[in-house]
Amino acid sequence: MTTNENEQTGPGRGPGPKILTDGDLSALLGDHFFGALAANKRSGHPHLSTVVYRWDPAERIVRVSSTADRLKVRQLRNDPRAALYVSSPDHMAYVVAEGTAEIAETTVPGDAVGQELLSLIVPEITDPAEREGFLKAQVEDHRVVIRLRVERLYGMALDLPKEVQDA
Repeated sequence: MTTNENEQTGPGRGPGPKILTDGDLSALLGDHFFGALAANKRSGHPHLSTVVYRWDPAERIVRVSSTADRLKVRQLRNDPRAALYVSSPDHMAYVVAEGTAEIAETTVPGDAVGQELLSLIVPEITDPAEREGFLKAQVEDHRVVIRLRVERLYGMALDLPKEVQDA
């Protein structure tokens, strides 16, 4: 190893973290759909669930569809403090969205919560009969929307030189 290589890769000389702006963090959150939702168990320990989510940057709300009987829903009803962790596909960047969760259940096919659940589906259901069936199934399945009202976004990226990223 040459002296130059050792200077770049020796202990404490690797690439440092890059703090991401709020806009960068919001974009990273919006670019992905899978994350780990952290809720609090009664013991105080975290409970993690892999979830599919949608980020609404204008409202600063993460929405997750679930069912009323899921452990994460019960835990969030007990303690609404939660966080969603999302990483880039290469795991070189991450974002954490912390906030307070609220649970809303659909009770009548086509109610506001049912419409909210429908908006989480990609691609959107356009056939009226399919929409009606979907909305009815959401009530029968005791579907809920978990709305994580994001109070804080934080995260960072590993600031690798361009030649290392392209390798």
